[in-house]
Amino acid sequence: MSLKLYGYWRSSASYRVRIALNLKALDFEYVPVHLVKNGGEQKSETYQQLNPSKLVPTFVDTDADIMLNQSLAIIEYLDEKYPKPNRLIPEHAQDRARVRMLAYEIACDTQPLANLRVLNKLRDEFNADDDAVKSWAKYWIEEGFTALERKLETRAGKFAYGYQVTLADVCIVPQVYNALRFGVKTEQFKLISKIYDNCLALEAFEKAMPENQADAHS
Repeated sequence: MSLKLYGYWRSSASYRVRIALNLKALDFEYVPVHLVKNGGEQKSETYQQLNPSKLVPTFVDTDADIMLNQSLAIIEYLDEKYPKPNRLIPEHAQDRARVRMLAYEIACDTQPLANLRVLNKLRDEFNADDDAVKSWAKYWIEEGFTALERKLETRAGKFAYGYQVTLADVCIVPQVYNALRFGVKTEQFKLISKIYDNCLALEAFEKAMPENQADAHS
């Protein structure tokens, strides 16, 4: 098997790549990297050879002799190499830019503020307790979703950008999963909630859910 994904079941970035691989109907080997056990397996010397940033995911395509770390770079690579059965990034320049804008709203501005290393920093160096950490994550997710909801108003259909799944949906679904973990009342975001439900009705999204991974709850 030429495709390999190193990831963690509850990592948003890993979740995005799993969705994309499933949407492309690609077989891949999944290699769990536990972000908590033993101080975090992503910090091991062996894993740092794959990803010096000590983050997940890491994607390897041995046939093409390429290794990639950033989830959006991985997904764009997959989309270009395997354009069928459907493109996640539209061909028209304006549509492509708009889809990326929606995706980056999540991947660049919202999710990083509540990822594991940020939350651990709040605990370890700023003496934040669990309630404070949860409040931090909830605040930034709600801020991001408030902006995203308004941006979705002009183009959303069944999915984030019309009636075909795009990169935007691939980013939105894992972020809703995170929002629910941190107690965000997602029903207040009607378009985001609709998109989430419509995506989860698809096998590719359901199969990628954190609870359906081999390392879930490990």
